[in-house]
Amino acid sequence: MSEQSDRRSPDFSPDSSTAEPPVKGLTIGQLLRRSAAEFAGCDALVFPRLAADGSPYSGEGTPDPSADCYRLTWSQFDAETDRIARGLLAAGITRGDHVAVWATNWPRWVLLQFATARVGAVMVTINPAYRSSELAYVLRQSDAKALFLIDRFRTSDYFQLLRDAVPQLATVEPGADTLPALPECPRLQRIISLNEHSGPGICSWSAFAAGADAVSPEQLEAASRELTPADPINIQYTSGTTGFPKGAMLTHRNLLYNAYYIGDCMELSSQDRICVPVPFYHCFGCVLGTLCASVYGAALIIPHEHFDAEATLNAIEAERATAVYGVPTMFIGQLEHPTFGSRDLSSLRTGIMAGSPCPIEIMKRVVQEMHCSEITIAYGLTEASPVITQTRTDDPLSLRVETVGRPIPGIEVKLIDPETGQTLPDSQQGELCVRGHVVMRGYYNDAAGTAAAIDSEGWLHSGDLAVRQPDGYYRITGRIKDMICRGGENIYPREIEEFLFTHPAIEDVAVFGVPSVKFVEDVACWVRLREGASLDEEGLRAYCRDRMAHYKVPRYIRFVTSFPQTVTGKIQKFRMRETMVQELGLKAAETA
Repeated sequence: MSEQSDRRSPDFSPDSSTAEPPVKGLTIGQLLRRSAAEFAGCDALVFPRLAADGSPYSGEGTPDPSADCYRLTWSQFDAETDRIARGLLAAGITRGDHVAVWATNWPRWVLLQFATARVGAVMVTINPAYRSSELAYVLRQSDAKALFLIDRFRTSDYFQLLRDAVPQLATVEPGADTLPALPECPRLQRIISLNEHSGPGICSWSAFAAGADAVSPEQLEAASRELTPADPINIQYTSGTTGFPKGAMLTHRNLLYNAYYIGDCMELSSQDRICVPVPFYHCFGCVLGTLCASVYGAALIIPHEHFDAEATLNAIEAERATAVYGVPTMFIGQLEHPTFGSRDLSSLRTGIMAGSPCPIEIMKRVVQEMHCSEITIAYGLTEASPVITQTRTDDPLSLRVETVGRPIPGIEVKLIDPETGQTLPDSQQGELCVRGHVVMRGYYNDAAGTAAAIDSEGWLHSGDLAVRQPDGYYRITGRIKDMICRGGENIYPREIEEFLFTHPAIEDVAVFGVPSVKFVEDVACWVRLREGASLDEEGLRAYCRDRMAHYKVPRYIRFVTSFPQTVTGKIQKFRMRETMVQELGLKAAETA
């Protein structure tokens, strides 16, 4: 057989056909209108009334003010979205304007997502963990015209952070409802509190919402008719480990196709109730969560404004959730919670585990102990709207714990040699590339970054290493930059992590490379033990030496109680590396 004939062509999803999904040709606003008509009386959004600080949520629209939850049906959700959309138009926010939202998981976050889409404004999602310098960068780089924000979260005073980011806010005249041109953020004109904070240049939520009275439903409908599915509707900032974050521009079509196929893989319907503890600012929350629910008329259950294991378990029980989302660390938190054994989670059947490599042992426990017999694994990235591959509910457990599934319909996937660009056959590791409806429009105001990510033939290069099995399922084996090269041997941290998870004393682990004068890089790992378990460095090395090649055995081991993470639960290995370089005095090796 010739070399060429031994090479498979790029994988076009076997589920794809000439049939188009039912969301074809729709904007997000149109989709919501359709779902509101079809599922009018079904729950759309459920949120506990008590906020993290114990104060009652002051949102409007719940049919029973004495209820212990903020609850909207799809018809109520649609009407409330219209009201906020008219408020946006009254504030001068129209098609193509950029609206930044800096908040934790609140109902008004979700309502703003759909309201901005209804008028064609581009929602810029800001990480709630950002500090003042990061906030200033995003406001400036995104050309945000308006900023919606909460008052505070935990110890963070968001308005103080905003004043630190934009010092000239202090010069705004009392009574002003719009901002003068500010050197730090020249496009920023309005600041609106998601609560009732007000002041010079700052509008309270109630004052903002009252503006809706000045705009008629007919004016809103006229504005909505101007929109097309190809319009950018969301800018999501990627959380790269180096350089400044990049703003991925995603369209109505990008997001709705993704939401439809994700839900199809889980066999969702209007009977489902999705518990979403992952943050909305990330695609996991606002595509797999909010948009997926709207496509299928399922209920969106928000257990808390941020991830809390107990609150998530409470919400699953109280609302009889049928699906639950999370990254592995979130599922670990629930499984290890002191009350887990007494919980009735029998309503669960499906969900998604994604966001970072999913340990096999954790996945098995979720299936067996959380009753998620039909849980799926999804893989993707922000630039791909986000899901590229996903397992299906009827896949054998072996595939659902060992792979990230098959490509969703309508897209092409291929693996290439990172050095030569040559397409690789099955069972060979290469960089995963994708082309089709998932690919972003590009990075906002960053032509060079866009060209580096999307080649001239439209292939988005993920930077992730993968292997395609002969059955069409993919395994993610690491990141190109995550790979450790020790003395000429390529080592993939994922492989070592999966092995270490088999040790009964280990609850969580992260493996990464640190600099070495002799080997260029050496293997390091951080380990979190199960409560009451005992293990030392020599014991762990002995366990490894008996079961893996010597060059894979971690040279540096650190036992910790927590890992540095993003708000989405992704472990930040670059911070671990920085810590180890400093503590072990490896700076010289790093520059050798």
